[in-house]
Amino acid sequence: MKISDSSSSSRSTVPVLTVPAWGEYPWLVHGFSTRAGGVSSVYGGNTLNLGWTKEDDPALVAENRRRFLNAVDEDGEAVLVGVRQIHSGVVKVIREGDKAREGRLQTPEGKAVLEGDGLITNLPGVLLGVGTADCVPVLVVDVARRVVGAFHAGWRGTVARIAEHGIAAMSAEFGSRAEDMVAAVGPSIGACCYTVGEEVRLDFGCQFSYATELFREEAAGIRLDLWEANRRQLIDAGVDPKRIWTVSDCTACSRETDRGLRYFSHRGEKGVAGRMLNVVGVVA
Repeated sequence: MKISDSSSSSRSTVPVLTVPAWGEYPWLVHGFSTRAGGVSSVYGGNTLNLGWTKEDDPALVAENRRRFLNAVDEDGEAVLVGVRQIHSGVVKVIREGDKAREGRLQTPEGKAVLEGDGLITNLPGVLLGVGTADCVPVLVVDVARRVVGAFHAGWRGTVARIAEHGIAAMSAEFGSRAEDMVAAVGPSIGACCYTVGEEVRLDFGCQFSYATELFREEAAGIRLDLWEANRRQLIDAGVDPKRIWTVSDCTACSRETDRGLRYFSHRGEKGVAGRMLNVVGVVA
């Protein structure tokens, strides 16, 4: 199922894209950020850069994060946990003993301590987040056992089966079943703008029987559909296709009505770009 016009939070001036159907779970909070509503100026205008990028002032990033988290979680009590992303299939489990709610899994500045590309937990009050600026954010929720997962899937992470590993970890750690899960594939670079080399196609071909369906050749080069790659991975892991939502926005070319870019894009902005945050958590 695709979402062509995701809903936005009305609680603040910071837009938050959400899956409308997930509103039926009052214990769940989630959201995908855009570039709007922030105080950073280094990337043009006032933007919501949520990544600790070398170009931006950390104090402005911290304020952007405060604004976004307040927009996502109206009570403002959830603690954000992230990872230092390495384009892998590594999934970290956040348990009670980790003291995430006491801030043990981040530096005093708010930077991530853990390393990997996926996070899962069942702890209330913990908001899992992955940063993106073209890569695919995948959010997964076990609505029966109230378990959540956030995964960062660039092409390397997708080849490393980060979404599949995440679902397997949810099952092993918390007893989650794929039939109880819903999932969302968030804003990321689309096949319209994403060209790759032959070596990427070969890597996918070694991993997935359906790899040929993910690529198409054009005069501009070989185009890769990472949305479909991750949707198929979720299906292979047992998630019902009818319970997978795709936010069909390309980070490299989607624009607001005023013609400004809607998202940050590493490729679209030639390597000098901010970051979005994509979060999910249990709040009650």
